[in-house]
Amino acid sequence: MKINYLLLNFALNSLLRTKTKSFFITLVLTILVFLLASILFIANSIKFELFSTLEELPEIVVQKIQAGRHSNIETKRVDELLKINGIQSAIPRVWGYYYFQKAGVNFSVVGIDEYDKQYKKSFENVVEDFDFEKLANKDSMVVGRGVKEILSKNYYKNYFNFIMPNGNFKKVYIASTFKSSTSLESNDIILMPTTLAREIFGLKDDLATDIVLKVANKDEIPTIVKKIKFLFPDSRVITNEDLKVSYQNIFDYKSGLFLALFVVAIFTFGIIIYDRASGLSSEEKKEIGILKALGWTMDDILKEKFYESFIVSFVAFLIGIILAQFFVYFLNAPILKDIFIGYSRLKPPFELEYVFDFATIALLFFLSVPLYIASIIIPSWKIAIQDADEVMR
Repeated sequence: MKINYLLLNFALNSLLRTKTKSFFITLVLTILVFLLASILFIANSIKFELFSTLEELPEIVVQKIQAGRHSNIETKRVDELLKINGIQSAIPRVWGYYYFQKAGVNFSVVGIDEYDKQYKKSFENVVEDFDFEKLANKDSMVVGRGVKEILSKNYYKNYFNFIMPNGNFKKVYIASTFKSSTSLESNDIILMPTTLAREIFGLKDDLATDIVLKVANKDEIPTIVKKIKFLFPDSRVITNEDLKVSYQNIFDYKSGLFLALFVVAIFTFGIIIYDRASGLSSEEKKEIGILKALGWTMDDILKEKFYESFIVSFVAFLIGIILAQFFVYFLNAPILKDIFIGYSRLKPPFELEYVFDFATIALLFFLSVPLYIASIIIPSWKIAIQDADEVMR
């Protein structure tokens, strides 16, 4: 459609004549777009972080259940697991959470060995960069960025004192900062030699936290899981697909608070659309009648109303998106981020990764701009098809 600059200028002047009303409608639409965009941007960022991390997680994790809770597993089970056809490798892991009471956060402590096959690419990069035998001799560790910031704020710039199960302190020096492709993965993690991790957790040499498995054919995973459950009835077997389903459930938009915000925003927007579509005000009807009396065609009137509604809705959409981008990716989405991170108080704070999702932008656009334009065009058309004198009466 060719732009008629005279009609566009008339539409701008019309908005300026009713600037209070136009400003209020634009403001409400902007707030709604901002709220919806912020929530969707946060969800996209965290989903991207989690699913990027999920790709590097083990295909199968075997845990021991005792008294209904996760318990340490015997390392001798590795030999039995390797006898199952289809399992390529079985690696006992030593890891756990360490609660730093002064800061009120949990750190993820992971023990890795230099000569063992690593189950994550990011861990392989760390092993290549550091000599873990020297780290073990010097009682040193590699920490994530979030861990480093929290320790520095609490005066642990070069080392940290771990409290072991027997009540003694273990002084461990900070060798470097762990870097990963995702901030969520590297944020709260502490990597150290397995022997040092065992000492901190008070874990015997014949025990491990769990056992991770790598299989030759992913299609055989369900069969392998059944064999493991038959071999060790006291075990809990977690597959990568199980974790994927669990992560997806977090973002299926059924969270109570998220759903409440989403429904309120959509409902408010629906009220605006309904109010506009239910009919024009007497002043707007009179204006259309005067324009018809002056010789304007129905096509001219609808074009002018299109320009007018497009300016309001598109400006609101554009400002809402820009404000949401700034709020989420520069201010790190205070308050709203806690909708998805209920455990944030027990984790070091992390920054949301920038994720541009065209589908989200398109969804927000079609929820705002075309609907608002239609709510103006349709009642304007109903008035424009009538005679000028009938409209003005």
